[in-house]
Amino acid sequence: MSGTRSRAGSSGRTQASRRVALSGAVAVLLLCFSAATASAAQQAKTTWLCKPGLSEDPCLSSEETTVEYGNGETRIERSRPRGKTPIDCFYVYPTVSEQPRVNANLEIEPAERQIAIDQASRFSRVCKVYAPMYPQLTIPAELEQLATLGTFNQEDVETAYAGVLAAWHEYLARYNHGRGVVLIGHSQGAGMLRKLIKEEVDPNPSQRRLLVSALLMGGNVSVPEGKLVGGDFQNVPECQAAYDTHCVVAYSTFLQQPPADTLFGVVEGPVSALGGGAASGADLQVMCVNPTLLVQNGGAGDLLPYEATTPIPGAVLGYGLQTPKAATPWVATPGQYTAQCMHSGSDTWLQATEVGPVGDPRETIEERLGPTFGLHVEDINLALGNLVRLVGLQAQAYGFES
Repeated sequence: MSGTRSRAGSSGRTQASRRVALSGAVAVLLLCFSAATASAAQQAKTTWLCKPGLSEDPCLSSEETTVEYGNGETRIERSRPRGKTPIDCFYVYPTVSEQPRVNANLEIEPAERQIAIDQASRFSRVCKVYAPMYPQLTIPAELEQLATLGTFNQEDVETAYAGVLAAWHEYLARYNHGRGVVLIGHSQGAGMLRKLIKEEVDPNPSQRRLLVSALLMGGNVSVPEGKLVGGDFQNVPECQAAYDTHCVVAYSTFLQQPPADTLFGVVEGPVSALGGGAASGADLQVMCVNPTLLVQNGGAGDLLPYEATTPIPGAVLGYGLQTPKAATPWVATPGQYTAQCMHSGSDTWLQATEVGPVGDPRETIEERLGPTFGLHVEDINLALGNLVRLVGLQAQAYGFES
């Protein structure tokens, strides 16, 4: 029975059944690409997509926004990145590269620039944003491996992770200077950071002290039922209030309960491979922390969506992300959706529910890549205003600790 998030037992679904069902969804997307042909990218010195001092930094883009209301009225919201911020953010972007190879090279292409604008730039008002390029598994490679293996090749995952790890070490050595840091990742980026926390931060008290929080959307972070720590991380717990620090916020967004072949909201499955594999242990379930709530009480809260008006280049994300039209770089639609953590069987997800008024003229959100993916591509932007506000509150709390 579905309901608000409870620590219920998992269902008896098997990975085999998920793999069979998944193949149909992957086959549709595979039509967009040829098979991956190149060998894994070699490790190189960090190329920074975003970093303070860069001559062209997409994470310092305009934040001018057209705010659209359910009664048809609009207003212009003007804001800009802060000159001084008390903490840093270390952002790892999701799968965006369409290079015809397994692991992407480190060339900064339009897709990486735009996803940094979409997902990371608005955090610049509360933190200095560092975002490394890394040899991620490309979209063609992921689709090919899902179709043929039902999971992701771990050697290719390790190649991607090596780039993120090297960037993290460079950031700590050259740029951190003892400042608190928020880790932000989505999809493959969340998997990379899940592995980084597990191997580097979780067992290291000095790095845990630097961790303001980790925002890991669409990465299937797991915890034991009824507990806040365990599963993927042994010392870094699930956040329970907006002023909590040294903790994790994670969720995957759907308009309805995920189907049998879902990639997200389940402990087992191919997405876990992007973080080094599923956690071991009994009675695990995927973490869901509702970014709309000041205190995690199982209730619903108002989402604060911010969507960029420039589309992301590429076949999959260009289609999957709905791009609003406006004269400003951003559109915000407050009061259109609420979010609530839900749990049923082996699924745990953030339920987005439309609550706009009758006759609301604003475009409604769709699961354009199908129920298997849910609102995965919208995980961050659908709650971007909430997440930026949350990091601001966590930065204040972290400052009081210092």
